[in-house]
Amino acid sequence: MVKRGGKSTVAVFKPHISRGIPTNAIVNCADNTGVLKAKVIAVFGLKTKKRQLPTASVGDMVKITVKSGKSELRSQLFNAVVIRQRKPYRRADGSWICFEDNAVVILTPEGDVKGTEIYGPVAKEAAERWPKVAALASIII
Repeated sequence: MVKRGGKSTVAVFKPHISRGIPTNAIVNCADNTGVLKAKVIAVFGLKTKKRQLPTASVGDMVKITVKSGKSELRSQLFNAVVIRQRKPYRRADGSWICFEDNAVVILTPEGDVKGTEIYGPVAKEAAERWPKVAALASIII
């Protein structure tokens, strides 16, 4: 529990993961919302040095714009969670893990998953941080 200015907030645990998805990266969408490819335009909750690109890792929330998919969704902005990244990262038990692609899952403004199904595996770090993503995941690695 962290206390600041009389308010008590719960500290969210996020392990250190090598950041592998910079802004302007094109990522796959791993749900059935009709979006195929998306472009990362911002990373939430990240403070960087001057002239350094904000980058995301597994479990981070990002702002995306749709690049390919259904015509009514193109060029719209959505929030999304990164569930896979190609850059290898180390887990607390000492093992290294990486995936074949960079993938995100689109969220609603309330924080729920917009689709009803997630294709492919979901990283354990993303599933622990986002329980609603874990509920729809078929495989958690």
